[in-house]
Amino acid sequence: MYKTTEIASSELVSDNPVHQRLLFPYIEVAKTISGNLLEIGCGTGRGVAVLAPSVTHYTGVDKNEPLMTKLSAEYPNFKFIDMFLPPLKGLADNTFDYIVTFQVIEHIEFDDEFIKEAHRVLKPGGKLILTTVNKKYSLSRNPWHVREYLATELRDLMLKYFPNVKTQGIHGNPKVMSYYDENKRSVQKITRFDIFNLQYKLPRWMLQIPYDIANRMSRNLIQRSDNQLVSDITWQDYFLNDDAEECFDFYYTATK
Repeated sequence: MYKTTEIASSELVSDNPVHQRLLFPYIEVAKTISGNLLEIGCGTGRGVAVLAPSVTHYTGVDKNEPLMTKLSAEYPNFKFIDMFLPPLKGLADNTFDYIVTFQVIEHIEFDDEFIKEAHRVLKPGGKLILTTVNKKYSLSRNPWHVREYLATELRDLMLKYFPNVKTQGIHGNPKVMSYYDENKRSVQKITRFDIFNLQYKLPRWMLQIPYDIANRMSRNLIQRSDNQLVSDITWQDYFLNDDAEECFDFYYTATK
């Protein structure tokens, strides 16, 4: 299931800080959602059980037929659709009360159409809650990402279709920042050999396997040097506030 470090494992201790960071927005959004929910990019189903008690209907879409089949068996009352997107094929206009899409848009080639389609399938007054990485805090080029954004860049794109967009940031406490600093030092030890800055010059497909190897190596090195730092981080070590510049991930709430 975890063929790439882009899918942080809930089982590997070395992935724990990333897993907890990805889990946090599900727990946060579950406080406010209700009704008919669409999750764009549900992946392994990390957040389905968190979201389920808050909604009456759940639809998850992702481009991974085996995973969608597996999740359909685990959650027979919910709907899972194998779909390459955009567009949101087969989903009617004005259908959903809420859309959540966490750490997805950075993988999407046609981000404008992605936002436009989310707007289309939301009911009037419905909300899109979206997270994505803050480009300022990326430690190297991630070849699995088509692009990364600064806070105002994605906000301005969303404002093309949504009249109201609230921009917040997901941050970490000192424990999380200690892990980030360790990770930064580890990545710098690896990237110092890239004297020609090839990570920003080569096509993405050429870098994906080397990136995964280096990323896994970095996570394992940190765990071996300080297992407690890695294993002790929980979703409660992350928090949301209005500082959307100095954060790990952006947290947008757009209202139709």
